[in-house]
Amino acid sequence: MSVLAVAGTAAPKAAPPVEDERRRSRVPYLLLLPGIAWLAVFFVVPMIALGSQSLQEGSIEDGYTLTWNWQTYTEALSQYWTQFLRAFWYAALATLFALLISYPLAYTIAFKAGRWRNVWLVLVIAPFFTSFLIRTIAWKTILADNGVVAEVMRGLGLLNWTDDRLLSTGPAVVAGLTYNFLPFMTLPIYAALERMDRRVVEAAHDLYASPFTAFRKVTVPLSMPGVVAGTLLTFIPAAGDYINQRLLGSSQNNVIGSVIDTQFIRVGDYPTAAALSFVLMISIVALVVVYVRRAGTEELV
Repeated sequence: MSVLAVAGTAAPKAAPPVEDERRRSRVPYLLLLPGIAWLAVFFVVPMIALGSQSLQEGSIEDGYTLTWNWQTYTEALSQYWTQFLRAFWYAALATLFALLISYPLAYTIAFKAGRWRNVWLVLVIAPFFTSFLIRTIAWKTILADNGVVAEVMRGLGLLNWTDDRLLSTGPAVVAGLTYNFLPFMTLPIYAALERMDRRVVEAAHDLYASPFTAFRKVTVPLSMPGVVAGTLLTFIPAAGDYINQRLLGSSQNNVIGSVIDTQFIRVGDYPTAAALSFVLMISIVALVVVYVRRAGTEELV
């Protein structure tokens, strides 16, 4: 019995060497090194250079000197605060309209498209096959004063035949932003809806919930991670965009992206442009943090 007991007893496993444990603990950090190096070279270093530029004084001809001139920020904000507000307002409107269009579209693709689902997804991302600039120029043609849309709206009495126009207005800029960033809203919502467990909705119906109640209390909450991701992917680039304003708007509705472009490229006032860029970035980060915390989605907080 003692021999069998001894034979049947498994030999205790030897503890792994300390060196192997240390080597294993270093692996995740080694895998992170390429990404950290990329961020350091192409994000951290440019941000430091931009921050330094915003605190300098001088000119292109005489060169710039770091004087820690914080007054650049106050002067830039006092002069261009309306362009900041207009940029955020246009981005918020474009995000809202994109959400109102994208959610029904994503819901239809996820639950109703059937074997046509892939076709619908291709149609959603089809605008990406054309450059951003060409898509915006196409909207300039669509909203032209002698275009079909303007003519129809004049015929319906929605536009004045002499004074009113669609192009070179704020609504035209918002329309361009909404169209150009629509796939960024649709795809995350579709991904959240597509991976949702359909049995939860069926359970809601079994508990005598109406289709609208099941949609409001089950489908919408479960799709919130996609909604939050889509709104962020739409609002952040829309807030800094200036191509749509440059092509579809006018000097009367300048946004902060246009001001930064003008200060960098045309005026050559690098400190002011750098200060505006920093304020824009900090403002967007602050808005995103507040929004994500208020949204309360576990996957994004």
